[in-house]
Amino acid sequence: MINHSMDALSLRWQWLLLLVSSVLLGAIFQYFHVPAALLLGPMIVGVVMGLSGATLRINKRLFLLSQAVLGCMIAQSLSPSILTPLLQDWPVVLAVLLLTLAASGLSGFLLVRFSQLPGPTGAWGSSPGGASAMVAMAGEFGADVRLVAFMQYLRVLFVAGAAAMVARIGLGDGGHAGSLVWFPALNSGFLVTMCLVVCSAWLGPWLRIPSGALLIPALIGATLHSTGTAVLQMPEWLLALAYAMIGWSVGLRFTRPIFRLALSTLPQMLLSIFGLMLLCGGLAWMLTRVLHIDLMTAYLATSPGGLDTVAIIAAGSRVDMAFVMAMQTLRLFTILLTGPAMARFLSRFAHSAPR
Repeated sequence: MINHSMDALSLRWQWLLLLVSSVLLGAIFQYFHVPAALLLGPMIVGVVMGLSGATLRINKRLFLLSQAVLGCMIAQSLSPSILTPLLQDWPVVLAVLLLTLAASGLSGFLLVRFSQLPGPTGAWGSSPGGASAMVAMAGEFGADVRLVAFMQYLRVLFVAGAAAMVARIGLGDGGHAGSLVWFPALNSGFLVTMCLVVCSAWLGPWLRIPSGALLIPALIGATLHSTGTAVLQMPEWLLALAYAMIGWSVGLRFTRPIFRLALSTLPQMLLSIFGLMLLCGGLAWMLTRVLHIDLMTAYLATSPGGLDTVAIIAAGSRVDMAFVMAMQTLRLFTILLTGPAMARFLSRFAHSAPR
């Protein structure tokens, strides 16, 4: 039973409770064909345990390794052909990127104007993209990293749940048709995969590339695939471990002290998150009308969640993974390039009107 005395339990018992509860909830979600079940189950359990006082945390190296595993999974869906529709319809792609940026700026502006949050904190907390990248950069520009992290991962939580629900409605019971082979015979492709995972988890942070642990293996793996050099092997048990690690890493960030710190501005934060989700949903509808792609692909391509969580949900849905990841990656770098300027703008103008 998860209760208010969680911090009284030893780390060993906390880990046991986390594992058992996550397996049970993930299995229930899997039974009901919920997309990203093995992400959402551990994430929800992590949130409950974090707010109940749990003291365990996911090691950063494990988180980076998990992101690298996701990168290898994404690589299996990428090919040079994805560049063709992006280049052919570049005005639409550019318009969506700029409108997403404008929606993010409006969300941050209103949040800072009608709350007590400082401008940089509101700007970085409202920026869609790779949550971990946003948090890492926020501190360099005078933002309160604790509140930025809370806002980013609160949005990831809501976006992941909403996207999974939309995918479930859109796919029906056929979303996970066929039985999974959890423990296939391993081949040389698995060795290549693990080498790529370990090297990328080290190289990404060293090169200071935002979400590099995810993007580097995605690009290298896609190159290996498209050239026929190697075929990556991604057993289901490895993906499940990566999903769980990312879910726990997000969920366990919701601690009591941070929640108390954010409590006074929580209503404004929630309105900001829901508003941004609705605006991005409108952009998704626009994409379906202009590019004639399915709604689920458009929704995930414009969804303001983290790059890793969107990738997991896309993997469990019948969508164009390559298009989704291309749009998400372009938006991530657009936000990173414009984020500092937006933070300065909000700091200067968002508090100008009397409260």
